[in-house]
Amino acid sequence: MFLFTDHTIQSVFCCCCCSVQEREMRTKVNLEPDTVLVTQYSASQPDVSYESIWKCGHKRQLQFKDKPLPPLPPEAFEDDTDKPRVIALYDFFARGPLDLPLKKSEEYIILEQYDPLWWKARDQHGNEGLIPSNYVTEKKSNLETYKWYCRNMNRSQAELLLHQKPKEGAFVVRDSSRQGLLTLSMYSRAKGSHNGNILHYQIKQNHSGQYYVAENYVFSSVPELIEYHQHNAAGLITRLRHPVGSDGCTSPETARLSYEEWGLNPSELLLLKELGRGQFGVVYLGKWKETIKVAIKTINEGAMSEDDFIEEAKLMMKLSHPKLVQLYGVCTHHKPLYVVTEFMENGCLLSYLRQRRGKLGRDVLLSMCQDVCEGMEYLERNSFIHRDLAARNCLVNEDHVVKVSDFGMARYVIDDEYISSSGAKFPVKWSSPEVFHFKKYSSKSDVWSFGVLMWEVFTEGKMPFETKSNAEVVREISQGNRLYRPHLASHPVYKVMYSCWHEKPEGRPTFAELTVTLRNLTEMT
Repeated sequence: MFLFTDHTIQSVFCCCCCSVQEREMRTKVNLEPDTVLVTQYSASQPDVSYESIWKCGHKRQLQFKDKPLPPLPPEAFEDDTDKPRVIALYDFFARGPLDLPLKKSEEYIILEQYDPLWWKARDQHGNEGLIPSNYVTEKKSNLETYKWYCRNMNRSQAELLLHQKPKEGAFVVRDSSRQGLLTLSMYSRAKGSHNGNILHYQIKQNHSGQYYVAENYVFSSVPELIEYHQHNAAGLITRLRHPVGSDGCTSPETARLSYEEWGLNPSELLLLKELGRGQFGVVYLGKWKETIKVAIKTINEGAMSEDDFIEEAKLMMKLSHPKLVQLYGVCTHHKPLYVVTEFMENGCLLSYLRQRRGKLGRDVLLSMCQDVCEGMEYLERNSFIHRDLAARNCLVNEDHVVKVSDFGMARYVIDDEYISSSGAKFPVKWSSPEVFHFKKYSSKSDVWSFGVLMWEVFTEGKMPFETKSNAEVVREISQGNRLYRPHLASHPVYKVMYSCWHEKPEGRPTFAELTVTLRNLTEMT
């Protein structure tokens, strides 16, 4: 029997082409009994050839590189052809480990719709994660991917935007007050004049479904129409030179700060400064995870029925609309309770109106009412009652858009003066007869309050029935008396207010009907 040294063991792993060299260079030890230990060396190979070993190893590496890659896992062959594809309308930065960043105008595949507000998506590089559904649009409805289009913009907002960017031929395409139609709004200035005019052209369709602004120039799609008029005035006062639509469309708020968040961790919240004091406690400007500005409402102990509110908050967070102040979450394991919402830079609508008395045009005031009405229409559609709609409970953001706040909060107040209609804090002056008599709330009682809010707006922040006590107001309303017409309100606008104050709920319009009416008035102004 022979035992080979380490050189022999090393050569076992060498390729067969070196077998002759292996035999020549190995050292053999005779372990037969009763014999003298004999070591035999090869005469032709005095030492181990390391060069030959390196060559063999290098050859093995080349052979390994030539081998095919392992097969892809089964999920790599998943068929995505039937999955919806969307285009990002805005940039979205991931806020948590489960989120997928979005880049405006890029395409994404929707893998799963976890709930109406957050979807699982995949980007073009194969990265997957959760995205807010209101940041994307279906690829087939691609109008929103154009810079010149902005869905949620009314007439006065378009005029404000175009006056801020007073370039000849600046334009925006927006939804018309007439359902399903579009309006082209553009800026033009006569030669030698310092003041520009805003013109509004309705984009119409003929009997063949073709689009036009000037009847002699028809197109099969709105983008084709816009592209043509970017090069030719052809019936317009000037050609369309500068699209500014998407510049005026700020990204909407997400329903939650991220998908997994609803009960927020107080350690992730930073309180920066006090903004004011509300019915429940102090309101602060704060930051979440040091990045996102938020408003933080502290709820004083004993100020509300906390357990009931926390359960309701889970439902309220699913309400998401451009004209509602977004509820982000609640800090439940913390005293005082924190309610975290979207931050609105210009504060309370009531203060906003009073600070700008004499500086706001009628069209701007009407636009404010329209903003509130659209938010309330969304609540009405979702069978959600506000219960305390008033200018003090609406907020204004940095783009001067008005949003409805504190919806549904009133029912959790623990305050005898507020709960009782005879109490000093009860909002009698905003309440319908069925509320101050029978505590019967509905969307139609919210409509009554909306009429009073419109009155507040067109009086630039006056107190309704300012010289009368709550008891006197109840008597006045019960006798059929109503608030007077503000001098800034036209007769058609006052007619809308007055329609909200019908004695019986069924005699009042719905918010859906009011939205259409206000849009028509906006287009007329």
